[in-house]
Amino acid sequence: MNENQIPYITFNPETTENFGFEIVPIEKIRRGKNNQLHDPEQPHQLKFYNLIYFTAGSGSHFIDFNWFPVQKHSLIYLTKEQVNAFDFSGNLDGFCMIFTEDYFIDCFANLSKDFVFRLFNPQLFSPILQIPKTSDFNDYFKLLQKEYINSDMFNQKSIINALFTILISKAETIKQSQTLYIKESSKIITFQKFTALIEIHLTQSRNASFYANELAMTYKHLNSICKELVNKTAKNVIDDFIILQAKRRLINSNIKSTELAYHLGFEDATNFTKYFKKHTGFTPKSFLKSLSK
Repeated sequence: MNENQIPYITFNPETTENFGFEIVPIEKIRRGKNNQLHDPEQPHQLKFYNLIYFTAGSGSHFIDFNWFPVQKHSLIYLTKEQVNAFDFSGNLDGFCMIFTEDYFIDCFANLSKDFVFRLFNPQLFSPILQIPKTSDFNDYFKLLQKEYINSDMFNQKSIINALFTILISKAETIKQSQTLYIKESSKIITFQKFTALIEIHLTQSRNASFYANELAMTYKHLNSICKELVNKTAKNVIDDFIILQAKRRLINSNIKSTELAYHLGFEDATNFTKYFKKHTGFTPKSFLKSLSK
């Protein structure tokens, strides 16, 4: 992989009747590796959502610059803009349930906002969920797959939407039993507002007190919510967001450090480079070289 050449993958449906949702076998991606515009085993960035369900084997998957171990019945949540890559060296098999933002909004329109926010939020949960052998998740997936293949089915879109909503709900129930799952909606909403404000005011401030003030609460209260939800301080959340944005911009453009520093709210490239190295152990240049190995 050449530096600054990580591709941006768009949703490219196989049929004109597509309504923004597809189930793609991993084996199909593996077989078509040499015929695709990008190598699925090299980091690539998504412009759609992807729920990967592994039905056999074991191995690893690359998500936002980290490798995660996966196995049979592992479920991966990938949201828009995330960087990921497959590893076909092992015997992993399964399916990708890919869908657009319009489909996401339409399918989950009747669910609560905090539930939807939890679904594909890598800050709140690990991107990997292990489905227990005793779960009926796999049964519902097979049913979803059956109805997806049956294109002659009357009102197919509504049936797919209903089954996919059930499947997601089953996964969320499992997630509740496996992770620290905060049920207090007000804290989730506050955290959602906080992360949205970071994105808006990124160039203006990296100070947690600034965001606490914008949220009309004390720094101590904001910090407490962050620690409870993601086991990080408010400042850690800000720093992690900035570093992730920096990595994503570095891999998708020929942007210079001075320009990137400005876009991320730093006065000069030197301060940005020090900040980046402090949090990653790499300079921006050495980070790119590490990906090209």
